[in-house]
Order: sequence, then C-alpha cells, then structure tokens
Amino acid sequence: MSSSSYYYRKSNGSKGAKPTKHTYHRTKGFVCEKDVIDSIKDILSHEFIDCGYHVMTAYLKRKGYKINHKKVYRIMKNAGLLKASSRITRGKGARKFVQFRKVETSRPLECIEMDIKLVWLPNVGKNAYLLSIIDLHTRKIIAYRFARQMKQNAVIDLLGSIFDKYGSIDGMVIRSDNGSQFLATDVRNYIEMMGVSQEFTHVATPEENAHIEAYHGTLKRDIFDRIEYQNFGEIEQILKRYVYFYNNERLHRRLGRVTPQEMWNKTSGLITSKVMKSA
Repeated sequence: MSSSSYYYRKSNGSKGAKPTKHTYHRTKGFVCEKDVIDSIKDILSHEFIDCGYHVMTAYLKRKGYKINHKKVYRIMKNAGLLKASSRITRGKGARKFVQFRKVETSRPLECIEMDIKLVWLPNVGKNAYLLSIIDLHTRKIIAYRFARQMKQNAVIDLLGSIFDKYGSIDGMVIRSDNGSQFLATDVRNYIEMMGVSQEFTHVATPEENAHIEAYHGTLKRDIFDRIEYQNFGEIEQILKRYVYFYNNERLHRRLGRVTPQEMWNKTSGLITSKVMKSA
C-alpha cells in the first residue's frame, strides 16, 4: 500500500481542511455563519429575487462580505436555500430579416428588441398584453406598455416615447418577431420615417430575439410563477415595481454582476443622436 493512501491518525468524516465557520465583513469584521444565512434570507425576501448561489455571491459582496461562490453554495445547501433549477420556455411588403443571430454592440441604443407577451387575467378569464423594449448593450428595459389590447398605434406610441426621450439615434436597429403589430404598414412607415432600420426574425427562431425573450422568461419566473394576482390593476402595479427592480437593483450576469442602469450610466455618453436628451 502506498504511504499516500493512508494516514498516521484515523480521520473522522471527510478528508481535507474543515470549512471555516466565520466570514469576514468589511464593517463588522468576522461574523458567524448564522449572520451570513440571515443576510441570504434577507436578500431572498425581496419580492422579485429568486437567484442561485453565483448571483447570491455578488449580492453578498455588495453587502460587504468577503466570500466566494463555493462557500455560498455550501452555506445555502446546508440551510436549504439553494434555488431549484428551472427551464425557460422559450404589412405586407419586403421584410429585412435578421442577418446575424448574435449581435455585437458598442454603445446603448445601437440595437433594441421588442416583443409582446400575453398575461393571463384570472378575474376575467382572458389575456392582457405586455409590450417590452430592451436595449441590447445595457440590457435595460427602456420602455414598456401593459394594456388590455395591443394594436399598431400602441407600438407607435411606445416607440415615439423613446424617440422623444433620446432623439433620432444614428444607426439604431429595431429587431422584432413577425407579429402583426410589428408588420403593420403604419408601424413600418413610422420607423422608416424616423430614419431607423427594422429587422424581423426568421420564423420559429426566438433565439434571434433572444434578449427580450429571455427577459420575458425571467419575468414569468420571477412574477407570474411566484406571485398570486387576480386583476389588471394588480399586475400593473407589480410590473411597475419589477421594471424598476430589474433596471436598478437586479445584478445581471452577462453584464458582469452589475445592474442595467449602472451599465447605462457607464456607457450612455457613447450615444450619438440628432437630438440627445437626458436619460
């Protein structure tokens, strides 16, 4: 038997160094594991936060803890706080289809995606409509509209609110699926009049509109699968709080664990437009 395969003294339990029971906090010093668990529970008590240990690590670091994801995983697992894995279900005339599935952006408002999600209203037994528009570079929800009906005029009004706020953006591309509201002649003429390009995804390829599809999937997971609601007004208020949370508080993995608004603040100076207004 090789000497490396046995120990001079019998070990009890798992081999290797024992996990530390204390964690350093930049203002409190070393704290016990119970304090870390309490902080994790406090973060998870937020109305919209339902994250795994990687994102939780980023939240804890923001709260002042010096901790890595392995330790967070162990603590959350022992405390029964690990997140269960989930799946995200994913006018006539010539149309310009998406040429590149993956978009590389260098600044905000270079490319935006829009999509409509159906939202079930239990008290009336029918759907309402949520139109969301996301900026690809910062992942910020720059506009949304929740309504009982969603026609082409509503799309034009929401796009108009973006142009009113940021001006006519040089080189902007608006990407969407082939929904009737986006194909409407008035919508396409309005976008063309504003000097902006419009792209349509190919049929049955939601991955070409991946960012807004992912946002609506996250919305479903964080709100519609977790929160009980009955009527239009309740959902309207929940969405208002959630969009603020998503833009200003939710840490985004693809952005390097910062919020969309933080990324927007960092890069908005790169926006070029004919009439630039404050964000």
